[in-house]
Amino acid sequence: MSVQIILASASPRRKELLDQINVSYRVYPVDLDETPWPNEAPLDYVQRVAAEKSAACKAQLNTEIPVLAADTAVILGSVIMGKPKDKADAIAMLTQLSGKPHQVYSAISLRGREHGQAVSITEVTFRCLTEQEILAYWNSGEPFDKAGSYAIQGRGGVFIESIKGSFSGVVGLPLFETAELLSKQGIELFK
Repeated sequence: MSVQIILASASPRRKELLDQINVSYRVYPVDLDETPWPNEAPLDYVQRVAAEKSAACKAQLNTEIPVLAADTAVILGSVIMGKPKDKADAIAMLTQLSGKPHQVYSAISLRGREHGQAVSITEVTFRCLTEQEILAYWNSGEPFDKAGSYAIQGRGGVFIESIKGSFSGVVGLPLFETAELLSKQGIELFK
């Protein structure tokens, strides 16, 4: 099968989700500063970062193949929780999420004949976590490169009391919205 899209991400989770829906892709990650702007709203933030990733990848490759990029952030109140900087940051995030609902915003940007964007917003509620659980989870290595310091598809899944919305969006690539954007670019998933 020929390459249908360029994936502007090295995320193994996003690759697994594209494999799940049988999309052929080539990986070309881009490295951008993902620091939120001062007073930037969470929705604006994830949309901006996803769009910047797809634009940078498209410009670097100068290709006609559609470029797919995504950005996922955990939002507690109006605070954007990205990937933890270190152990203390991860422990602080998990402590703040303990026993509370939060949102996971996943924005996708697809640049082909035109630019399309979509966002998935999912509400996730954590059960109350103990200090020992949080420390053991950090020591597992899983929180290191995850928004909000947890992976719903991994060991962090045991912390989830409930989820309302897109599981794949929390993992990092909302499949419903992705399929809709791919369809608008003429990429059929069921031929």
